[in-house]
Amino acid sequence: MTAGSGRHAAAPGGTDGEPFVAGTAIADFHAHTLRSDGVLQPGELVRQAFEAGVRLFAVSDHDNLAAYRELTAPDAPPLPQGLELVPAVEINAVTRGHDLDLPEGELHVLGIGVDPDDAAFEAGLASQRGARRVRFETTRATLRDLGMPIDAYLDPTALARDDAVGRPTVARALVAAGHAESVEDAFNRWLSWGRPAYVPRSGLGPIDAIRAIRAAGGLASLAHFPWAPDRISLLRTLMAEGLDGLETNHRSFTPEQREAMARVATAMGLVATGGTDYHGDLGSYAEAHAGLVMPDELVGGVRAALVKRRGPAAA
Repeated sequence: MTAGSGRHAAAPGGTDGEPFVAGTAIADFHAHTLRSDGVLQPGELVRQAFEAGVRLFAVSDHDNLAAYRELTAPDAPPLPQGLELVPAVEINAVTRGHDLDLPEGELHVLGIGVDPDDAAFEAGLASQRGARRVRFETTRATLRDLGMPIDAYLDPTALARDDAVGRPTVARALVAAGHAESVEDAFNRWLSWGRPAYVPRSGLGPIDAIRAIRAAGGLASLAHFPWAPDRISLLRTLMAEGLDGLETNHRSFTPEQREAMARVATAMGLVATGGTDYHGDLGSYAEAHAGLVMPDELVGGVRAALVKRRGPAAA
């Protein structure tokens, strides 16, 4: 799924004159910062999440643990009292060439509770970020060829870091340059599969991503995949390689989708996970959080799975 497919949809409430209703979720296992394709600095995202009521939080940037390391560094400001921060990552895994027929040729795998000090895992993530940078630069060149240069609308300081740059960064530049009305419009017109500026992804396949997450002590959960009820054979294939969980409560899912996903997770023995998948293009974290449903049993299930995987200190 991409930014043009509903993943970054606006949260319910707070629009068209309707009163804003605060969310009740105490956990969020899926959110992004500027260290990948979000819009907030890590500390600001944590602040907004805590103020929204989150007490168990996983910053899960694409292919990058830099935000977690920044937030937990010895010289970092203290985290809000009562907040538990879980190291996590979202790996964009390539399915083309892996006998998997999927939209845009990729699956996203969350690694919740991975060891941030695992050198082999970090080497794999660094390789992923390198592939992202090649794709990013190829997309920039493609846009120049199309007569839509975006160089003047990119932050050189951000590009100088080893961030996991992605298409949302390009989409925002297209909006700033006047070539799209919104991030979603930029994806729909230019950046999605089959559009003029689409560049295929390269990197780890889903099985390698799952194995890497498991080797780093993490819980491997398939992210924002509402097609799961119709792809049971695929889930079985991934489970045979170590898939632990299924994101049943992604913020964009309808109640019917959440119920269908929960039935699949229960029937197959997968840990149910959930999160806002917050990026920030459409509002504050609180607005995204308002659309997140996280039952106590889901939060408890993730906690138990993390303890089982890495011991009591993991959750």
